[in-house]
Amino acid sequence: MENYQRYLNPQTLASLEGLDLQARLVVEGYVAGMHPSPYHGFSVEFAEHREYVPGDDIRHVDWKVWSKTDKLYLKQYEEETNLLLYLLLDTSESMAYASGDNVSKLRYAQFVAAALGYMVLRQQDSVGLATFDDMVRRYLKPAGQPSHLKELIHIMDVAPAREKSDLGIVFHDLAERFKKRGVVAIFSDLFDDVPRIIAGLKHFRHRRHEVIVFHVLDPAEIEFPFRDTTLFRGMEGLPDVLTEPHALRRAYQAELGAFLNDLKRSCQSIDIDYVPLRTDQELDVALSSYLASRAGRIR
Repeated sequence: MENYQRYLNPQTLASLEGLDLQARLVVEGYVAGMHPSPYHGFSVEFAEHREYVPGDDIRHVDWKVWSKTDKLYLKQYEEETNLLLYLLLDTSESMAYASGDNVSKLRYAQFVAAALGYMVLRQQDSVGLATFDDMVRRYLKPAGQPSHLKELIHIMDVAPAREKSDLGIVFHDLAERFKKRGVVAIFSDLFDDVPRIIAGLKHFRHRRHEVIVFHVLDPAEIEFPFRDTTLFRGMEGLPDVLTEPHALRRAYQAELGAFLNDLKRSCQSIDIDYVPLRTDQELDVALSSYLASRAGRIR
Protein backbone atom coordinates (compact mmCIF):
# COMPACT_ATOMS: atom_id res chain seq x y z
CA MET A 1 0.00 0.00 0.00
CA GLU A 2 1.50 3.30 -1.11
CA ASN A 3 0.29 5.23 1.95
CA TYR A 4 1.56 2.70 4.48
CA GLN A 5 5.01 4.13 5.10
CA ARG A 6 3.97 7.78 5.48
CA TYR A 7 2.13 6.85 8.66
CA LEU A 8 5.31 5.44 10.19
CA ASN A 9 7.81 8.27 10.43
CA PRO A 10 11.31 6.84 11.11
CA GLN A 11 12.04 9.65 13.59
CA THR A 12 8.90 8.83 15.56
CA LEU A 13 9.61 5.10 15.54
CA ALA A 14 13.22 5.71 16.64
CA SER A 15 11.95 7.74 19.60
CA LEU A 16 9.87 4.74 20.71
CA GLU A 17 12.84 2.38 20.89
CA GLY A 18 13.16 1.00 24.39
CA LEU A 19 9.58 1.97 25.27
CA ASP A 20 6.63 -0.39 25.70
CA LEU A 21 2.95 0.12 26.23
CA GLN A 22 2.56 -1.75 29.48
CA ALA A 23 -0.72 -2.34 31.23
CA ARG A 24 -1.04 -0.01 34.20
CA LEU A 25 -4.01 -2.00 35.51
CA VAL A 26 -4.63 -5.75 35.53
CA VAL A 27 -5.60 -7.00 32.08
CA GLU A 28 -6.48 -10.37 30.61
CA GLY A 29 -3.17 -11.44 29.18
CA TYR A 30 0.58 -11.26 29.42
CA VAL A 31 3.72 -11.59 27.29
CA ALA A 32 6.86 -12.79 29.02
CA GLY A 33 5.55 -11.39 32.30
CA MET A 34 5.29 -7.84 30.95
CA HIS A 35 1.62 -7.43 31.80
CA PRO A 36 0.06 -8.35 35.16
CA SER A 37 -2.45 -11.16 34.63
CA PRO A 38 -5.24 -12.35 36.94
CA TYR A 39 -4.80 -15.94 35.68
CA HIS A 40 -2.30 -18.28 37.34
CA GLY A 41 -2.00 -21.98 38.02
CA PHE A 42 -4.94 -23.60 36.25
CA SER A 43 -5.65 -25.12 32.87
CA VAL A 44 -7.06 -22.99 30.09
CA GLU A 45 -8.65 -23.72 26.72
CA PHE A 46 -6.74 -23.65 23.45
CA ALA A 47 -7.61 -20.55 21.41
CA GLU A 48 -5.33 -20.20 18.38
CA HIS A 49 -1.80 -20.52 17.00
CA ARG A 50 0.75 -17.79 16.57
CA GLU A 51 4.10 -17.93 14.83
CA TYR A 52 7.14 -18.72 16.97
CA VAL A 53 9.67 -15.95 17.56
CA PRO A 54 13.10 -16.39 19.16
CA GLY A 55 12.82 -16.35 22.94
CA ASP A 56 9.42 -18.05 23.11
CA ASP A 57 9.06 -21.05 25.40
CA ILE A 58 9.42 -24.11 23.15
CA ARG A 59 7.20 -26.12 25.50
CA HIS A 60 4.24 -24.49 23.76
CA VAL A 61 5.36 -25.37 20.22
CA ASP A 62 2.76 -27.42 18.33
CA TRP A 63 4.97 -30.20 16.97
CA LYS A 64 2.11 -31.71 14.97
CA VAL A 65 1.83 -28.52 12.96
CA TRP A 66 5.62 -28.43 12.56
CA SER A 67 5.67 -32.00 11.19
CA LYS A 68 3.16 -31.04 8.50
CA THR A 69 4.34 -27.54 7.59
CA ASP A 70 7.99 -27.44 8.71
CA LYS A 71 7.12 -24.16 10.49
CA LEU A 72 7.10 -23.42 14.20
CA TYR A 73 3.83 -22.26 15.75
CA LEU A 74 2.92 -21.85 19.41
CA LYS A 75 -0.32 -22.97 20.94
CA GLN A 76 -1.95 -19.90 22.40
CA TYR A 77 -4.53 -20.34 25.13
CA GLU A 78 -7.61 -18.35 25.96
CA GLU A 79 -6.13 -16.74 29.08
CA GLU A 80 -2.66 -16.42 27.56
CA THR A 81 -3.70 -14.00 24.85
CA ASN A 82 -1.54 -10.92 24.64
CA LEU A 83 -2.33 -7.49 25.94
CA LEU A 84 -5.08 -6.07 23.76
CA LEU A 85 -4.91 -2.48 22.56
CA TYR A 86 -8.14 -1.09 21.15
CA LEU A 87 -7.59 2.05 19.04
CA LEU A 88 -10.71 4.25 18.81
CA LEU A 89 -10.44 6.90 16.08
CA ASP A 90 -12.92 9.79 15.82
CA THR A 91 -13.64 10.45 12.12
CA SER A 92 -16.38 13.07 12.59
CA GLU A 93 -16.35 16.22 10.46
CA SER A 94 -14.70 18.48 13.05
CA MET A 95 -11.59 16.25 12.97
CA ALA A 96 -10.88 17.51 9.42
CA TYR A 97 -10.01 20.99 10.72
CA ALA A 98 -6.45 22.28 10.20
CA SER A 99 -5.00 25.78 10.56
CA GLY A 100 -1.96 27.19 8.79
CA ASP A 101 0.62 24.56 7.90
CA ASN A 102 -0.60 22.06 10.47
CA VAL A 103 -1.99 18.68 9.52
CA SER A 104 -5.63 18.04 10.31
CA LYS A 105 -6.61 16.68 13.70
CA LEU A 106 -7.65 13.44 12.00
CA ARG A 107 -4.29 13.03 10.26
CA TYR A 108 -2.40 13.74 13.48
CA ALA A 109 -4.55 11.22 15.36
CA GLN A 110 -3.90 8.66 12.62
CA PHE A 111 -0.14 9.15 12.98
CA VAL A 112 -0.28 8.63 16.76
CA ALA A 113 -2.54 5.59 16.45
CA ALA A 114 -0.30 4.02 13.77
CA ALA A 115 2.80 4.54 15.91
CA LEU A 116 1.13 2.93 18.94
CA GLY A 117 -0.12 0.06 16.81
CA TYR A 118 3.38 -0.51 15.44
CA MET A 119 4.88 -0.49 18.92
CA VAL A 120 2.32 -2.91 20.36
CA LEU A 121 2.72 -5.38 17.51
CA ARG A 122 6.50 -5.12 17.87
CA GLN A 123 6.21 -6.21 21.49
CA GLN A 124 4.13 -9.21 20.32
CA ASP A 125 0.84 -7.91 21.64
CA SER A 126 -2.44 -7.45 19.77
CA VAL A 127 -4.13 -4.35 18.41
CA GLY A 128 -7.57 -3.59 16.98
CA LEU A 129 -9.24 -0.49 15.54
CA ALA A 130 -12.66 1.15 15.54
CA THR A 131 -13.48 4.27 13.49
CA PHE A 132 -16.56 6.26 14.44
CA ASP A 133 -18.57 9.47 14.22
CA ASP A 134 -22.14 9.24 15.51
CA MET A 135 -21.88 5.46 15.21
CA VAL A 136 -19.17 2.83 14.76
CA ARG A 137 -18.22 2.79 11.07
CA ARG A 138 -15.53 0.12 10.97
CA TYR A 139 -14.29 -2.36 13.54
CA LEU A 140 -11.16 -4.43 13.02
CA LYS A 141 -10.79 -7.04 15.72
CA PRO A 142 -7.46 -7.24 17.58
CA ALA A 143 -4.74 -9.45 16.13
CA GLY A 144 -1.03 -9.84 16.73
CA GLN A 145 0.42 -10.57 13.30
CA PRO A 146 2.81 -7.90 11.95
CA SER A 147 0.82 -7.85 8.69
CA HIS A 148 -2.21 -6.68 10.68
CA LEU A 149 -0.74 -3.17 10.80
CA LYS A 150 -1.20 -2.67 7.04
CA GLU A 151 -4.90 -3.45 7.26
CA LEU A 152 -5.27 -1.18 10.27
CA ILE A 153 -3.56 1.72 8.49
CA HIS A 154 -5.59 1.15 5.33
CA ILE A 155 -8.86 1.47 7.27
CA MET A 156 -7.64 4.71 8.88
CA ASP A 157 -6.39 6.06 5.54
CA VAL A 158 -9.73 5.68 3.73
CA ALA A 159 -11.87 6.88 6.65
CA PRO A 160 -13.57 10.16 5.64
CA ALA A 161 -14.07 12.96 8.17
CA ARG A 162 -17.82 13.47 8.02
CA GLU A 163 -21.04 13.38 10.03
CA LYS A 164 -21.62 14.51 13.60
CA SER A 165 -20.02 12.82 16.58
CA ASP A 166 -21.93 11.12 19.37
CA LEU A 167 -19.24 9.93 21.74
CA GLY A 168 -21.54 8.69 24.48
CA ILE A 169 -23.48 6.31 22.23
CA VAL A 170 -20.32 5.07 20.51
CA PHE A 171 -18.47 4.39 23.76
CA HIS A 172 -21.42 2.44 25.19
CA ASP A 173 -21.62 0.41 21.97
CA LEU A 174 -17.91 -0.45 21.93
CA ALA A 175 -17.77 -1.20 25.66
CA GLU A 176 -20.30 -3.97 24.98
CA ARG A 177 -18.38 -5.24 21.93
CA PHE A 178 -14.99 -5.55 23.64
CA LYS A 179 -15.32 -8.88 25.42
CA LYS A 180 -11.71 -9.13 26.63
CA ARG A 181 -10.22 -6.56 28.93
CA GLY A 182 -7.44 -4.44 27.49
CA VAL A 183 -6.20 -0.91 26.95
CA VAL A 184 -8.63 1.41 25.14
CA ALA A 185 -6.89 4.37 23.46
CA ILE A 186 -9.26 7.09 22.23
CA PHE A 187 -8.23 9.73 19.68
CA SER A 188 -10.72 12.60 19.41
CA ASP A 189 -11.24 16.34 19.72
CA LEU A 190 -14.02 15.42 22.20
CA PHE A 191 -16.40 18.07 20.91
CA ASP A 192 -19.46 16.71 22.65
CA ASP A 193 -21.35 17.02 25.91
CA VAL A 194 -18.94 16.25 28.77
CA PRO A 195 -21.40 14.27 30.97
CA ARG A 196 -22.27 12.05 27.99
CA ILE A 197 -18.57 11.50 27.23
CA ILE A 198 -17.79 10.60 30.84
CA ALA A 199 -20.79 8.26 31.06
CA GLY A 200 -19.40 6.37 28.05
CA LEU A 201 -15.89 6.28 29.52
CA LYS A 202 -17.29 4.95 32.79
CA HIS A 203 -18.80 2.07 30.82
CA PHE A 204 -15.29 1.06 29.67
CA ARG A 205 -14.03 1.27 33.24
CA HIS A 206 -17.03 -0.72 34.48
CA ARG A 207 -15.97 -3.45 32.04
CA ARG A 208 -12.51 -3.16 33.64
CA HIS A 209 -10.70 -1.79 30.61
CA GLU A 210 -7.84 0.62 31.07
CA VAL A 211 -8.52 3.85 29.16
CA ILE A 212 -6.23 6.49 27.64
CA VAL A 213 -7.85 9.62 26.18
CA PHE A 214 -5.71 11.41 23.59
CA HIS A 215 -7.39 14.81 23.25
CA VAL A 216 -6.34 16.16 19.83
CA LEU A 217 -6.77 19.89 19.16
CA ASP A 218 -5.49 22.38 16.60
CA PRO A 219 -3.48 25.29 18.09
CA ALA A 220 -5.93 27.81 16.59
CA GLU A 221 -8.73 26.17 18.57
CA ILE A 222 -6.76 26.79 21.75
CA GLU A 223 -5.21 30.21 21.09
CA PHE A 224 -8.01 31.71 18.93
CA PRO A 225 -5.56 33.95 17.00
CA PHE A 226 -8.16 35.41 14.60
CA ARG A 227 -8.25 39.22 14.36
CA ASP A 228 -10.18 40.38 11.31
CA THR A 229 -13.86 39.86 10.65
CA THR A 230 -14.07 36.13 10.04
CA LEU A 231 -16.61 33.70 8.66
CA PHE A 232 -16.44 30.56 10.82
CA ARG A 233 -17.73 27.59 8.87
CA GLY A 234 -20.12 25.43 10.84
CA MET A 235 -19.30 21.73 11.14
CA GLU A 236 -21.36 18.74 12.19
CA GLY A 237 -24.65 20.41 11.35
CA LEU A 238 -23.95 23.82 12.91
CA PRO A 239 -24.51 27.03 10.86
CA ASP A 240 -21.78 29.34 9.55
CA VAL A 241 -21.12 32.40 11.76
CA LEU A 242 -19.74 35.78 10.63
CA THR A 243 -18.26 37.60 13.63
CA GLU A 244 -15.59 39.92 15.04
CA PRO A 245 -13.15 37.54 16.79
CA HIS A 246 -11.63 40.16 19.10
CA ALA A 247 -15.07 40.73 20.64
CA LEU A 248 -15.46 37.16 21.79
CA ARG A 249 -11.89 35.90 22.24
CA ARG A 250 -11.87 36.24 26.03
CA ALA A 251 -15.25 34.55 26.45
CA TYR A 252 -14.24 31.78 24.02
CA GLN A 253 -11.02 31.00 25.87
CA ALA A 254 -12.78 31.03 29.24
CA GLU A 255 -15.38 28.59 27.92
CA LEU A 256 -12.70 26.37 26.36
CA GLY A 257 -10.63 26.42 29.54
CA ALA A 258 -13.61 25.32 31.61
CA PHE A 259 -14.34 22.55 29.09
CA LEU A 260 -10.76 21.25 29.19
CA ASN A 261 -10.55 21.40 32.98
CA ASP A 262 -13.86 19.56 33.30
CA LEU A 263 -12.67 16.80 30.96
CA LYS A 264 -9.32 16.43 32.71
CA ARG A 265 -10.79 16.33 36.22
CA SER A 266 -13.51 13.91 35.19
CA CYS A 267 -11.03 11.53 33.56
CA GLN A 268 -8.74 11.61 36.57
CA SER A 269 -11.65 10.89 38.90
CA ILE A 270 -12.25 7.53 37.20
CA ASP A 271 -8.56 6.64 36.81
CA ILE A 272 -8.25 7.46 33.11
CA ASP A 273 -5.09 8.90 31.55
CA TYR A 274 -5.94 12.25 29.90
CA VAL A 275 -3.31 13.23 27.30
CA PRO A 276 -3.71 16.62 25.55
CA LEU A 277 -2.14 16.75 22.08
CA ARG A 278 -1.72 19.75 19.75
CA THR A 279 -1.29 19.22 16.04
CA ASP A 280 1.74 21.54 15.99
CA GLN A 281 3.57 19.31 18.50
CA GLU A 282 6.40 17.14 17.24
CA LEU A 283 4.77 13.73 17.26
CA ASP A 284 7.85 11.83 18.46
CA VAL A 285 8.30 14.17 21.44
CA ALA A 286 4.63 14.13 22.42
CA LEU A 287 4.24 10.36 22.27
CA SER A 288 7.58 9.30 23.73
CA SER A 289 7.28 11.75 26.66
CA TYR A 290 3.85 10.36 27.56
CA LEU A 291 5.00 6.74 27.34
CA ALA A 292 8.13 7.44 29.39
CA SER A 293 6.04 9.21 32.06
CA ARG A 294 3.55 6.35 32.07
CA ALA A 295 6.31 3.76 32.45
CA GLY A 296 7.72 5.71 35.39
CA ARG A 297 4.33 5.71 37.11
CA ILE A 298 3.95 1.95 36.57
CA ARG A 299 7.37 1.27 38.11
